[in-house]
Amino acid sequence: MKIIVVSDTHRNFAVLDEIVKHNLDADLFIHLGDGENEMRDVQNLHLDKAMVYVGGNCDFGIHKSVQVVTACGYKIFCCHGHVQNVHSGLDRLIADARLNDCKIALYGHTHLYRTEIIDGIFIMNPGSPDSPRNHNRPTYGVIEISSSGEIKMNIIAMDIIK
Repeated sequence: MKIIVVSDTHRNFAVLDEIVKHNLDADLFIHLGDGENEMRDVQNLHLDKAMVYVGGNCDFGIHKSVQVVTACGYKIFCCHGHVQNVHSGLDRLIADARLNDCKIALYGHTHLYRTEIIDGIFIMNPGSPDSPRNHNRPTYGVIEISSSGEIKMNIIAMDIIK
């Protein structure tokens, strides 16, 4: 299974549309907030694709701030990260993921990409394809779960699309 993880597109329809078009073989697209307008528009163009969206601190729609989805038998905790105060550390994110029996925890908000495993939980922040920080290139994430249950996380750097 291939999962595309995006966050913080901040009204940049072109960059989100490019990511989806480049990954039409993906089984699931997860947007971690701060991009509700472009996500809605991209969803309308790709009605055959499974897409999940959680609300961010710059969103004003009716989206949940947390969703738990299941893929290949693994629960995935999806949040923007502002409620979990990820700027101050990942303790609350990890606690929330554990509380929901999740093997994978995804968050955005910081615009800084990150992948790691902490206490057995696979953690990913895909960064931002629109407004990366710390002089990083625009990024998004890819999670692949093999038929044997192996989890691989990768960050994809991309050219700037405005």
